[in-house]
Amino acid sequence: MKYMNSMIEMPIVKRILFSILIGICVTGFVGEYAKKTSADISNSVIRLHILANSNTDYDQKLKLKVRDRVILYLGNKLSSAESTAETKEILQGELENIKTVCADEIKLNGYDYTVDAVIGNFDFPTKKYGDSSFPAGKYDALRILIGEAKGDNWWCVLYPQLCFINNSNGVLPFESRQKLKNVLTDDEYDIITSENGQMPVKIKFKILELFGK
Repeated sequence: MKYMNSMIEMPIVKRILFSILIGICVTGFVGEYAKKTSADISNSVIRLHILANSNTDYDQKLKLKVRDRVILYLGNKLSSAESTAETKEILQGELENIKTVCADEIKLNGYDYTVDAVIGNFDFPTKKYGDSSFPAGKYDALRILIGEAKGDNWWCVLYPQLCFINNSNGVLPFESRQKLKNVLTDDEYDIITSENGQMPVKIKFKILELFGK
């Protein structure tokens, strides 16, 4: 009798173990796919990152004034860029001019802070931009450091050109969304426009379907 019961129970145990194994494999696959997709997103954009001298009210206001000047200055300069490589090349050639523009704005507002502008590959946490979220990762960026650069930062996306100065409702304009679609895959775009920058459920289901084939 005991032998018969064990024979009946074994297939059930095997099915449970097999399901657990499949679940672990799929979870790992989804995780790796998410990492790869996030890395692809970071390689498809270039950020502008401005660090204020401090968190005092006047230093934070100065940061935004410097931001406005830089965005206005770079608007036409970057309008012809069709890739991250072209954007970085233009920015590299404009570094000294960018520093001059920033220094001029700082002086115009009555401060004598030093300013530096560098292009590099920097770590960023998951960040919301308007109604979109960019996943954590290493991104190429133009980084502007005002004074001691110990205050809160401001950032936007220089390529594709998504930097906006005034946007009261925090929603990316239709034109900006189209620019994102042009440089990202469908899955990457879905992650960017998801609520928290994470992989949407519909992509996970798609991966499960592919895994099951």
